[in-house]
Amino acid sequence: MKLTLLLPFFFLLLLNNWRTEAQQDINFSQFYELPLLRNPALAGIFNGNVRLTAGYRNQWQSVTVPYRTMALGTEIKFFKGLSKGDFVTTGFQVTNDVAGDANLKRTQFLPVLNYHKMLNEESNAYISVAFMGGPVNESFDPGKLRFDDQFVNGSYSASNPTSQTFSNTRFNYLDASTGISFSSLINNYLKFYIGAGLFHITRPALTFMQDNEVRLNRKWVFNAGVSAYTNMYNRIVIYADYFMQGGNRMAQGGFLFTRNFDPQGDESRLSLSGGAVYRYKDAVIPVIKINTNKLSIGFSYDVNTSKLKTASAYRGGFEMTLSYMGLWNKENSDAEKVNCPIKNW
Repeated sequence: MKLTLLLPFFFLLLLNNWRTEAQQDINFSQFYELPLLRNPALAGIFNGNVRLTAGYRNQWQSVTVPYRTMALGTEIKFFKGLSKGDFVTTGFQVTNDVAGDANLKRTQFLPVLNYHKMLNEESNAYISVAFMGGPVNESFDPGKLRFDDQFVNGSYSASNPTSQTFSNTRFNYLDASTGISFSSLINNYLKFYIGAGLFHITRPALTFMQDNEVRLNRKWVFNAGVSAYTNMYNRIVIYADYFMQGGNRMAQGGFLFTRNFDPQGDESRLSLSGGAVYRYKDAVIPVIKINTNKLSIGFSYDVNTSKLKTASAYRGGFEMTLSYMGLWNKENSDAEKVNCPIKNW
């Protein structure tokens, strides 16, 4: 099992070989807790048949007006499919992002449907195909902006009139994404998944001015994860993402080592996880997570390593996540029939 403990360090070494830049979409450091933002086809890869997740992120408060991002998601499994052993995951992802002096906001509601196809009689290998899409609203507050003609004799006053006018301060559009993933069990102690997805399929227009159309670039994503038990009480999980959007690239990955303190080996009662996430040329993020009674709460903080590290004094952003994973009584027997690749992450 010593090899398992070395996996995260080999993984971080691989990340150093990837050229990355900032991406256009929002991103959480605890990205593994919000799978629908990684790939719609990762919906439903968890223990139980219902999961609720929430996340809050406060970034760049040491430099400027903080960027705040909130997310709420749900995933529900229905153990009925077109063939025996298949099942379906439905749910949604809601996010709200507020950035900058003008309170530039993006709010989206994205329902998801993911079909899991069993590939063998042992129920330990699945391929999942998903679609996610819904409405998005963007807006800003022009009253919080400052313009050149509001500075008189070098002094600014919000009461000074401005010639700048805005006919539109909000707009709506529909966004859509799709994805595919493969999950399997190698033995009773080692599981993995890989996936790929495409966000912003239709390249929706992003503009407050009708005569100046800007399109949202499509985003290609690639995901991977490995979960390995080192003994009855300990488990290590490694996650990785790679994004391509327009001319930008981003790679991120991390690991969590979980220690179960329950003598019966029941991880749902009490366990503690610790680890780290790395975004190449952007941040190193220590993570701690407490798991008890189907509830989990995670804390992380970005230690900024980008070109802004001097101005920010290495301070990036605080993040907190909360999740619940459980079983509905009427679905317990069906949930237990689904083997490890879908259950334990």
